[in-house]
Amino acid sequence: MVLGLFVYPLLYSLVSAFTTADGAFGFDNFAKTFELYGTDILFTIVIVTVSTVLTGVLATLIGGYLVLGTQPAAVATLKWLYRWPLFIPFIVAAQCMRTFLAKNGMLNNALDMLGLVDISNLSGLLDWRGIIVTFVWKETPFVALLVSGAMAALDRAGIEAARNLGAGNLRILVEILLPQIAGVMTVALVLAFVTMLSVLSVPIMISGGSPTMITVDMAFRVNSYSDYGVANALGFISYLIAGVVAWIYVRHNVAGKAAG
Repeated sequence: MVLGLFVYPLLYSLVSAFTTADGAFGFDNFAKTFELYGTDILFTIVIVTVSTVLTGVLATLIGGYLVLGTQPAAVATLKWLYRWPLFIPFIVAAQCMRTFLAKNGMLNNALDMLGLVDISNLSGLLDWRGIIVTFVWKETPFVALLVSGAMAALDRAGIEAARNLGAGNLRILVEILLPQIAGVMTVALVLAFVTMLSVLSVPIMISGGSPTMITVDMAFRVNSYSDYGVANALGFISYLIAGVVAWIYVRHNVAGKAAG
């Protein structure tokens, strides 16, 4: 099943990406890809990178509060609440965000009811900002789950010693906890990056304009033109992007073992 459903399609897509219209080996598909979708490739890298960074920051803050928080009720509420997006598929999250982030959506209406803004002067977030919001909302619980678990497994003696010396929670989080769970954080962010890179439903439902992400371009080339060559060239580029991120993780992991 692995060979038939994953390995064979992967190899076939790689061969197709380097096959020209006359069946010869060449880079015609890549030339056409960069000519038509160069901006979208850059857009994809920026969107996924920014989303990954924001996910890491929020996951760190959530994990840190779960471990260092001094208000049991707040910790229990956050522990119960932050996991919910884990169980919601991306397509459902995208549809919910279309309602939440629209010009007359729940977010703007709530702010208007509170008297904080005038809804007539607002615009919706159904663009690149909405894609980032959806990605971060969906992936933060996954990263936070791994990060908070790693933090909770650490020896609390160092935390208590830092507190006795007057260190605040933020300093303990940044200088004591984070360095010790850097490996887990890296793994979680790599997985989140690759997941967001492969999502089609969010960019196609949140932002229908241009530029867009390369997953939308791949679907468009196949559905509109049956152009599997360019679609597979875009897929090969996405492999390279994911491979660079995986290489960073491997290099970090090898360097950590060598230092140990």
